Amino acid sequence: MWRYLVGGLATLALVAAGVVLFNRSGRSVAALPSAPLAFAQNAADGALPDSVPQASDRTREQKRFDRYDKDRNGAVTREEYLANRRKAYAKLDTNHDGTLSFDEWAIKAETKFAVADADKSGAMNATEFATTAVKRKPPRVRRDCPPVGAAKAEASEGDDS
Repeated sequence: MWRYLVGGLATLALVAAGVVLFNRSGRSVAALPSAPLAFAQNAADGALPDSVPQASDRTREQKRFDRYDKDRNGAVTREEYLANRRKAYAKLDTNHDGTLSFDEWAIKAETKFAVADADKSGAMNATEFATTAVKRKPPRVRRDCPPVGAAKAEASEGDDS
């Protein structure tokens, strides 16, 4: 009888260990940003920081709206909305007649091909073709405080004098 009891308890322990191992968060503590130096010093003293950082009330769409609203009157006019598109169109319209012919449009494609075809063979290999991909900007990482390592380096430089 005691064998069944021990076996049951061992099974429960294994199941609990499996739940703990497989249900933990994918983020580790090392992936979290480190605390600013001033906060770390206050935390070591047991004191709280003097002020709490405030989050911005502006959303991504509000920021986008403000980029388009050039005269800051709270409304995006047709001209403001189309300004960037007009600039791009004007770059393609080489003879500035207000119409975009196929030849004017094809100049950009021809130029892009000529630049990518590094060996001037008239055909692009896989490496050359990869250079024609649209370059996307990486997501911007926003940090209001310098990394802890930089703050420590600045503090140690100040101690030397």
